[in-house]
Amino acid sequence: MFDKRKVGIMGTGEIAGTMARTIQGMRGVVCHAVASRTIEKAENFAKEFKIKNYYGSYEELCKDPKVELIYVATPHSAHFENVKLALENGKNVLCEKSFTLNEAQAKELFAIAEKNNVFLTEAMWTRFLPLAAKLKEVVAGNIIGDISMVMADLSYNIAWKQRIQDPSLGGGALLDLGVYGLNFASLVLGDDVTDIQTQAVLNDKGIDLQDTVCLKYRSGQMAVVTCSATAFGPCKGIIYGANGHIEVQDINNFADICVYNNAGEKIAYYKQEKQITGYEYEVTAAFKAIGEGWKESPEMTHIQTLKILDIMDFVRKQTGVKFPQEESENAEPEQAENAEE
Repeated sequence: MFDKRKVGIMGTGEIAGTMARTIQGMRGVVCHAVASRTIEKAENFAKEFKIKNYYGSYEELCKDPKVELIYVATPHSAHFENVKLALENGKNVLCEKSFTLNEAQAKELFAIAEKNNVFLTEAMWTRFLPLAAKLKEVVAGNIIGDISMVMADLSYNIAWKQRIQDPSLGGGALLDLGVYGLNFASLVLGDDVTDIQTQAVLNDKGIDLQDTVCLKYRSGQMAVVTCSATAFGPCKGIIYGANGHIEVQDINNFADICVYNNAGEKIAYYKQEKQITGYEYEVTAAFKAIGEGWKESPEMTHIQTLKILDIMDFVRKQTGVKFPQEESENAEPEQAENAEE
């Protein structure tokens, strides 16, 4: 009997709970431990998800010798310090999106991971879905001819959430929602972007509640990415080709792929595979990479993470959105804890 691979979860919020439920349903993997900034939160989380070990500090989790992979599920604003802590303790890391607040932070983390010879990948889970691979296969098959444009939307009415409203948490629609549309465009068209035009609506704290991002590629192709935290949108990706189009429902967890010809007739259909939550694919991919000695997952490479962050940095520069951590090193950790994790 082979021992189960051991995951440690850093954070005890909603996304951490989704990952804990996911691991409960997986074979060959176990959630060995969970950590929060308070022992009470960690203990309650551990009891809910039947996790044997829990810690009241992230340092203790990072020093647990049995943990093989740490899943970082804290707010965007805490990712840099949390991932850095894990890496410097020699831990492999799978970090939630948005990977960091900006490209500069990500570059520093990738350098630390290389120095410590450990695995590090962004948990942009849509990249790992089987339907993502199927979509790339369908596009490569040229079934709709040459592609001219991609449109992608992810919009939910969640502006009331603290993680959206608060600049100190890396708030805004772009890093929370728009990142999915940008990854969808990247999945289909690649990353050779030559021009970006944007518009945004900001709240009274200077954080974006709605964004429109228009990307132009060296190939002459274009992508239009929209996101809103004040309305419910179609949450759909559409790929326009010379001989038809492709629609992907739910770009934050591909529900299905429909292929249409120029007459509007459905000529191919691919349905979402059976899944626990969809998070299981990134965990499996991480352990496969670790087993192979790779330091990143091919489904979401360091270069791809940096490309998306570079675009989001540029978008925020155009729209005037800044995070306090980018202007001062004096972040407020208690706010991040309240929003945990």
